[in-house]
Amino acid sequence: MVRRIRRLLPGLLALVAIGLAARTVASVVPSANYLIVTIVIGIVVANTYGVPSWTQPGVGTHTVWLETGIVVMGASVALDRVLAAGPRILLLVVSTVLATLVVVEVLARAVFAIHEETGSLLAAGSSICGVSAVVAIAESIDADETRIAYAAATVLLFDAATLFVYPLVGHALQLSDTVFGIWAGLTMFSTGPVTAAGFAFSEAAGEWALLVKLTRNALIGLAAIGYALHYARRTEGSGAAESVAGGATHLWATFPKFVLGFLGVMLVANLGLLGDSAITSLSHAADWAFMLAFAGLGLEIDVDELRSTGYRPVLVVLVGLVVVSTTVLLVVNGLF
Repeated sequence: MVRRIRRLLPGLLALVAIGLAARTVASVVPSANYLIVTIVIGIVVANTYGVPSWTQPGVGTHTVWLETGIVVMGASVALDRVLAAGPRILLLVVSTVLATLVVVEVLARAVFAIHEETGSLLAAGSSICGVSAVVAIAESIDADETRIAYAAATVLLFDAATLFVYPLVGHALQLSDTVFGIWAGLTMFSTGPVTAAGFAFSEAAGEWALLVKLTRNALIGLAAIGYALHYARRTEGSGAAESVAGGATHLWATFPKFVLGFLGVMLVANLGLLGDSAITSLSHAADWAFMLAFAGLGLEIDVDELRSTGYRPVLVVLVGLVVVSTTVLLVVNGLF
């Protein structure tokens, strides 16, 4: 245990240093959101100085901090508000995921003539949960590693771009906190950027964005099974049978477990089992966890790698994002 702590400590200290530097910048420039500044500093450090090998184990824990922050944030979410909007949110999530899958698949195959596997990976990454969905779907269809790399790099490119573009668009259009949060949660790709963009807009927007995004994430297992069955139909019948038989196992294996933690903490807090001081402490803990997560997120963005992405995958995702996000924004603005 001591050896493991020593191995992680340098990278953790690097994450803390970046986060504290971002907080300092935000205190000097009130208009700057410290979470966005944290990611920017991470990007600058990673693409100028680089990330030393001795810090990488600790930096790699940023996904754990993100999931921890999400779980703890459950204490700040009002259950009555979630239940009131529940049916509409669920309908919006399912509709948006299906629409994105169809739009990106059609664009990839019929318009830009991209290989079918690459199109499926792009569709999954765009519609559900970014790179995590790309990897999950790739495993379910046994995709080629080169196509996985292209799809993952494209998704990361849009994660980096939408992280900054969405709050700017939201403020320019003077969207309400609820509308912006739901819109970002429905149409942005990966959980980290969605969370950062939401809380960069406002606290309430961040909570809505996180809630909607977690609902989307929960569909990853069903999508993986659906794609596995679709691609298995081209092989022997036994392949399809095995896909069906292993469906429940694959569903649980790909399901993001931290969603259950978020729901559990939200339920405990809304039952009144936590005092106000405990909820406040958990809110502060989530804030620090997100700070470490976003510092690591910035450090993992390699600008040179993003430049290597082919133009056709980028165009597929760009057109799909513009079409779906614009339509969804109009719908959400009308409903909320």
